[in-house]
Amino acid sequence: MGPGPGKGWGRRRDGARSGAGTGEGTGAGTAAGAGAMTEPWPPRCPPCSPAGLCGGSASGKTTVATRIIEALDVPWVVLLSMDSFYKVLDEGQQALAARSDYNFDHPDAFDFELLVSVLRKLKKGKSVKVPVYDFTTHSRRREWKTVYGANVIVFEGILAFANKELLKLLDMKVFVDTDSDIRLVRRLQRDIMERGRDIVGVIKQYNKFVKPAFEQYIEPTVQVADIVVPRGGENSVALDLIVQHVHSQLEKREITVRAALASAHQGQPLPKTLSVLENTPQVRGMHTIIRNKDTTRDEFIFYSKRLMRLLIEHALSFLPLKSVTVETPQGTTYEGKRFHRQRITGVSILRAGETMEQALTAVCKDIRLGKILIQTNHDTGEPELHYLRLPKEISEDYVILMDSTVSTGAAAMMAVRVLLDHDVQEERIFLLSLLMAEMGVHSVAYAFPRVRIITTAVDKRVNEEFHIIPGIGNFGDRYFGTDGPSAWCESDGTDC
Repeated sequence: MGPGPGKGWGRRRDGARSGAGTGEGTGAGTAAGAGAMTEPWPPRCPPCSPAGLCGGSASGKTTVATRIIEALDVPWVVLLSMDSFYKVLDEGQQALAARSDYNFDHPDAFDFELLVSVLRKLKKGKSVKVPVYDFTTHSRRREWKTVYGANVIVFEGILAFANKELLKLLDMKVFVDTDSDIRLVRRLQRDIMERGRDIVGVIKQYNKFVKPAFEQYIEPTVQVADIVVPRGGENSVALDLIVQHVHSQLEKREITVRAALASAHQGQPLPKTLSVLENTPQVRGMHTIIRNKDTTRDEFIFYSKRLMRLLIEHALSFLPLKSVTVETPQGTTYEGKRFHRQRITGVSILRAGETMEQALTAVCKDIRLGKILIQTNHDTGEPELHYLRLPKEISEDYVILMDSTVSTGAAAMMAVRVLLDHDVQEERIFLLSLLMAEMGVHSVAYAFPRVRIITTAVDKRVNEEFHIIPGIGNFGDRYFGTDGPSAWCESDGTDC
């Protein structure tokens, strides 16, 4: 019989769940991207080391993990389960599994090499591909799920402490100790009621594989545990201790993304990858209008759109062009340039970045569009990825990444990392914004030196609230006619 379909998820600040893995053998895992990408996020502040949960089958590991995640209440958590890392069975092993004669509780049933590699990358803040295991066919599905780094990583599995390399990666080790009779009753209820299996097969598997594996491989690992949780998720005292420990680890790296960015690159010259639209009298006049707090919404939209169109046209001049010769209607030749066989994709950082799409589609025919929603957590000041929709096969495209304003660069950097994690080449990413602060320019250029940064103006200062000074105000509110204070921050075109 083996494990059944598994479930697994991480937790976002808004309560939505995503991530990867499975828990207690109860369903195929799903994953969604969020958080840090190619390098640790926040920059140079690696995420908390993983907390490992071990215990027998049906001991309540997933319940404990869930309670910990809910109590932590931090912006982003990844829950990773061993159930995603079962080895693919060959035909002979599949036949044994169908007869309840395959041991899914033995260490040899897991792909520890892949598991260690995935956990090591997550610990560094990198994105990873996690297999989706199909427990009905005992095979991995073709599609793997992308999981991003996090503030906290919770790893759970029956053999979470059975591998030496795996143990080295765990900062805290928790053993969930539940009475064997209770675990058997839970397993019987689960397999019979949820999976339609007969009681004879469940007991046969339990006695032949589950119980001996627990006694031989799982129970002895309680010796390496930092905390033992009797009674699983019902033990509120033990759970509080775990949450306090994780919070203390997070507090040790208390410097937030924006505070770190604020002190970086002061006094440095602007990077060579930055291109600012020529400050002609026309451009300066339009900036005067949109920066004026008394400008009406209609005028704000009109002149913003004019600036956006100029910005897009300016950005397209940096695309690689090849020389071509064409024949004119007069029968003579003309030596010109043409964009050579490369596709362009526009990606807007919601919501204010979406206002630039009209200018882009007016200039680039049949362009594909994607969207990224990044919001700033008002408690921590750190950016959080909440939504992602990118066109397929984007890796070879030139990507025009659009946001209305960039102050610290935190949201823009996260968006760039998402694109890199979808295999877009760094030098093919163009970051476009109507207005940027020097801090944001330096931060993006420092993290991604091959990304081209293009804007219509750069302001020097960012105040203690991360507003661009003199700035433009909340672009999203002014453009869409919504009243502040807005729940959206930098990614919404706010200068914060």
